[in-house]
Amino acid sequence: MNSWKWLERLGLICWIFTLLTLAITLTINARWLYSFSVDHLNVLDYVTFSKDQLMKNFDQLMHYLNLPWVDQLKMSDFPVSESGAVHFVDVKKLFLLNYGVLIVTIIPSIFYLRHLVKTKRLWTMQRPFKIAFVIPLVIAAVGALNFNQFFVLFHETFFSNDDWIFNPVTDPIINVLPEDFFMYCFILFFVLLEVFFLVQIFIGKRSLKRDVL
Repeated sequence: MNSWKWLERLGLICWIFTLLTLAITLTINARWLYSFSVDHLNVLDYVTFSKDQLMKNFDQLMHYLNLPWVDQLKMSDFPVSESGAVHFVDVKKLFLLNYGVLIVTIIPSIFYLRHLVKTKRLWTMQRPFKIAFVIPLVIAAVGALNFNQFFVLFHETFFSNDDWIFNPVTDPIINVLPEDFFMYCFILFFVLLEVFFLVQIFIGKRSLKRDVL
């Protein structure tokens, strides 16, 4: 295999990771989804203050998770235990890892796409993205069968301890982060990712008709 083929494969991998991390980024920053969940899941039944105050605490949490220079989690109305703080540190690391991968892959992805446009080979994206499209469907189907078990498996995969199992007494924040909210997040992520992959397939088909046939 010549060097161009290797570079194309590397570019394709980078582009897939760019789309993957972009879908994650849009999902974890979907403030509107949490706002919807607060109303839809009656989250305010578990607190004694208003939705505006709850959203302020949510923003404080997201501020901590998103910004690398914020090294201490402080929420106005929710204390955080030592184990809870450790878990949020782990979550923050995953957030920053996701952003790092997005930043690192986006530049080579742009060069990859420019190369395909220049050589009129956008049609080559069809096959890999058809395969990539199936994988999230399978994972989503497994998760839909038993989301609770899927949720536990997700945490066991990405966290090396049990600090994610919060005690509502010492970490009352868990009362306003119901499991169904995270289910909505997974649904949003899978929908976004599949839409991104479908767009690549559509672009590939158009290129095939225009540049090859």
